[in-house]
Amino acid sequence: MDEIHQFFGTPVRYRSDSIASSTTQSTGSKLILRQRLNQLMTCVDDLDPSDELHEKVAKTLDNAFVICGKRANKPKKHSFRLHIVTWNVATADPPDDVSLLLHLNSPKSPDLYVIGLQEVYSGPLRFVSDIVFDDPWSHLFMSTLAPLSYVKVSSIRMQGLLLLFFSKMEHVPFIRDIQATYTRTGIFGYWGNKGGVSIRLSFYGHMLCFLNCHLAAHMKYATERVDEFEYIMDTQMFNCTKAPRIIDHRLVFWFGDLNFRIQDHGMHFVRSCINNQTYSLLWSQDQLTMMKKKEQLLQEFEEGPLDFKPTYKFDLNSDTYDSRLYRTWFAFNGKKRKPAWTDRILWRLQPKASPPDESSEDVSTQEPTVAEQREEDEEFPLKIKQDLYTSKMEYSISDHKPVIGIFSLELRKMYEIPLVRLRAEGDWSADIDAMVVYSPLQPFPSSSWDWIGLYMVGFTSMSDYITYTWVKDDEVAFNEELMQVYVSKEEIPVRGGECVLCYYSSALQCIIGISEPFKVHESKVAVEEGLVPEKINGLNRTAGGEDVWN
Repeated sequence: MDEIHQFFGTPVRYRSDSIASSTTQSTGSKLILRQRLNQLMTCVDDLDPSDELHEKVAKTLDNAFVICGKRANKPKKHSFRLHIVTWNVATADPPDDVSLLLHLNSPKSPDLYVIGLQEVYSGPLRFVSDIVFDDPWSHLFMSTLAPLSYVKVSSIRMQGLLLLFFSKMEHVPFIRDIQATYTRTGIFGYWGNKGGVSIRLSFYGHMLCFLNCHLAAHMKYATERVDEFEYIMDTQMFNCTKAPRIIDHRLVFWFGDLNFRIQDHGMHFVRSCINNQTYSLLWSQDQLTMMKKKEQLLQEFEEGPLDFKPTYKFDLNSDTYDSRLYRTWFAFNGKKRKPAWTDRILWRLQPKASPPDESSEDVSTQEPTVAEQREEDEEFPLKIKQDLYTSKMEYSISDHKPVIGIFSLELRKMYEIPLVRLRAEGDWSADIDAMVVYSPLQPFPSSSWDWIGLYMVGFTSMSDYITYTWVKDDEVAFNEELMQVYVSKEEIPVRGGECVLCYYSSALQCIIGISEPFKVHESKVAVEEGLVPEKINGLNRTAGGEDVWN
């Protein structure tokens, strides 16, 4: 390279403490680069092809073209907004409105909502009915978000613990490998009043995991809380080669009623700090902050500053901290609960893979997964920024206040094309059999359990279909690029309406393709004969409502 430097001269170097702006430096660098390229053209003309220097210059230029080509072909970065809610609802019924909780009036609408609840009422009769029907809390969030074009992609419940994951419709075909699981840490590990529920998934190729926990209560059990968390992290496993454990995911969110308290400080001092909004004076005695200094796993999780009132414990239907006297076993009055930040939202971004050990005799013997992760980190970076971390004091149905965290995720999409494209062929009505046409756009693990669902526009969840048809059983014609699936007229709603088709992959456990909205016409036969639509096919659906796809 010394010979090449002789041709082009010594590169100009900028001082790192230059007062010039980055924009000015960038412009100057480009001008210098153009001048040097002009010099290069003159030098290349003077080079003898048989000279060894000619070959060196050619190789250097080849490397430069490869680097520029990689940068030019890199997909652009995208930013997504994530809204997380955690709330111990203390067995209360849902409020009438959750607009403030979900920031529905914000000019920036989230791409994803993740809602973790604790102590959802799970009495025997209610719990059985919730298995058959959506529980009141799920129903509230679905009915609130569906008109805004959000779909409940996944949910999991373990007694009082409930975790809901919603996505904007446009992202649904790119949310894949969805799995959910739970861990009990209640009485002897068999009771589900305490523990953790989680949902893991691939979001445009990036592995994310959301863990909602309710840990052991009371001041003296800080160590037990950490033990329970570590037990949940160790025992929850997923059927995913790339990320079989929670810790293997690129981004983990841990939230819930973690039950960590403020120790040592007395009641008067704590309430004085709250009244004066000098919350930072309490941080050093927050048990989670203290435990992070001792536990390696906790140190890997980040949390925003606790610049809001402690969220526990409040008198019901008020903003007053615990003022009641408690009756103990022997009729003595127990102590009032000291305020604490029991409800928290933390996250862990997977550390970048360390570079290969150059001292190793054979670099190829190192773990291939480490090299793959390092390459993925470089090609598809993932960044996270917390935009808001606060409590919502407006809600008073519980002795806990809900906490929200809003995040910006910046990432490069690993894929931008859905796995399947599908459409409704011809006119649809309950008077004639219908046809769905679909074409795979990329290879995916198809199964005889794959199905195509017919949904009304504004559907609430993947299970909210009008009807469905098995892909393999009802295929009537196909070739390598285009396939047709038959739908019986008996399954089509007689009232018609605006609908969409969704292809559900059993292997990936998610929707991998959504059609454009199309109109199902009202049944002319039903109208002419004056038949009641509900008696024809049992469907009681209307086509009205705002077109939420626009």
